Amino acid sequence: MKSRQNRMLGLLVAYSVAQTFPASAGEVEIVKATATQSGGSWTFSVTLKHGDTGWDHYADMWQVLSPEGELLGERVLLHPHVDEQPFTRTLSGVTVPQGVSEVVIRARDTVHGVSPQQYRLSLER
Repeated sequence: MKSRQNRMLGLLVAYSVAQTFPASAGEVEIVKATATQSGGSWTFSVTLKHGDTGWDHYADMWQVLSPEGELLGERVLLHPHVDEQPFTRTLSGVTVPQGVSEVVIRARDTVHGVSPQQYRLSLER
């Protein structure tokens, strides 16, 4: 009898805790990225997927980095994309040093910070 009461109490506590915290949108996912070179600079198009819930939790940035971690470009996203998922945004005028044949794209959301996902993109020169 005591074991059954303990299980019921445990379930009740778990349910109460679950109701205290709203469902999370999770971390931002980089779905796709492309790069095109024009003259001495590059344009990057990055497609992100995130369960934006509004101003309190949304994908707010993506970055282009060298393989060594040097920041080459950054696109700040100024508003949530609740009804537009996945979504693609571009960044032009990015200078990529000669000899760099691959970049790393990473993204961030307002709750989890920078996602652990690193999207590697080969550059065709």
